[in-house]
Amino acid sequence: MPRPDDVLRFWLDEVGPDGWYVADDALDATIRDGFGALVDRAADGGHCDWATTPRTALAYLVVADQFSRNVHRGDGRAYAADRWARAIAKLALRLGWDMAVPEPGRQFFYLPLMHAESLQDQERGVRLILLRMPRTGAQNLLHARAHREVIRRFGRFPHRNADLGRATTAAEAAFLDQGGYGGVVRRLQEG
Repeated sequence: MPRPDDVLRFWLDEVGPDGWYVADDALDATIRDGFGALVDRAADGGHCDWATTPRTALAYLVVADQFSRNVHRGDGRAYAADRWARAIAKLALRLGWDMAVPEPGRQFFYLPLMHAESLQDQERGVRLILLRMPRTGAQNLLHARAHREVIRRFGRFPHRNADLGRATTAAEAAFLDQGGYGGVVRRLQEG
């Protein structure tokens, strides 16, 4: 079973910032093959014991909040560990562990808040990126604001509806037809 250092070496050093947010079938398969068992255990509450140091908590958040989206892309299981990731992120933030991790890796302490279907968590995520990522946070701040805008408008992420078996409202369907999240990002970039 991979350990926290294996997760961080792969994600921070091998994949790196250029690959973190790219939908890539080959990367998804690599993560599934190498870390899929960790993801599935995290969805069941496993590996929370990794939250004992800043680095091991960071590794947990990468598994629960990032790898889960790669391993289960297009499937509701992509979000199965989100509640655990938020809990560990909030613990780590309370302990100041995010500040022990250099940018840009620090962002993974804030992403569980950005992925939450909670306006309070969204607001906190925006503030944290604004205040605690001065060097590399500009692009993250744009996306944090876009996530927050979607939650402000709908109270949930409409693009998840199909994956989670939720009915899509007429307003959400119109939003998705008009570019959805990507449309919000473009509008914020222009404004």
